[in-house]
Amino acid sequence: MIKKYFMGLFFILLASSFMQAKTLKADYKVSFGIFGEIGTAKALLDRNNTQYTIDIHLDATGVAKTLSRGRTERHISRGRIVDGVMRSDFYKVIRTDSSRAVNKEYFIDHKNKKVIKTYKKFKNGKLVSEKKSVLDFYAKNDLLTLYFNLDQILKDKTTPHRYTFQAVGAERQDGKVSLVIPQVLEPGRYKKTLGSGADWYATAIIHEKIFLSKEGELMLSVGKDGVAQKAVLKDVIFFGDIRAERIR
Repeated sequence: MIKKYFMGLFFILLASSFMQAKTLKADYKVSFGIFGEIGTAKALLDRNNTQYTIDIHLDATGVAKTLSRGRTERHISRGRIVDGVMRSDFYKVIRTDSSRAVNKEYFIDHKNKKVIKTYKKFKNGKLVSEKKSVLDFYAKNDLLTLYFNLDQILKDKTTPHRYTFQAVGAERQDGKVSLVIPQVLEPGRYKKTLGSGADWYATAIIHEKIFLSKEGELMLSVGKDGVAQKAVLKDVIFFGDIRAERIR
């Protein structure tokens, strides 16, 4: 079950790392208690004045690789720059293990305000099922661009507030994604968990039934350059806290 948790942690951590970047490469490692390192990730953001591409590779390592049968994930987002922010036209998720693969593709029709999803399942390299559907909601962002656009969206990163957004790719939670700017007295808790030296702290709320707490908390430490340096996924059932740290 480790695979389910560290992939989600990578995903949000890396996304939040590109809030201010134009072009950036970043590497992270994720660890959990006595298991040590359980995964690595490499990410690339390439952006100019008119278009962008985001490409993230996630790989299980060590015990997580064994338990997940060599699980890997790749998240790709492509689109345009509109009024200084990324506007997603296409989002793709590829999940693979030793014998199976799942591809999810989202085509965002901004003109008609709808999202078309194609779901493909493969076994031993052969297509075994395919389904096309229209999501129940429309959003300008996918899960990646939502976090990458946060620097423009959140003009005030010091006033405590809970924000709720919608993003393509989050249909299990009705497209809703939450981010919390902590109370003035809370930074002590963040510093104890993530260390000092951050320009600002925040918590992303993960709406999954895999946590001991009511809501899954991903605590983030963001540097002056807008890059997330550390993150802790709190209170995962059976596992406790899972930690991620930027290594390059």
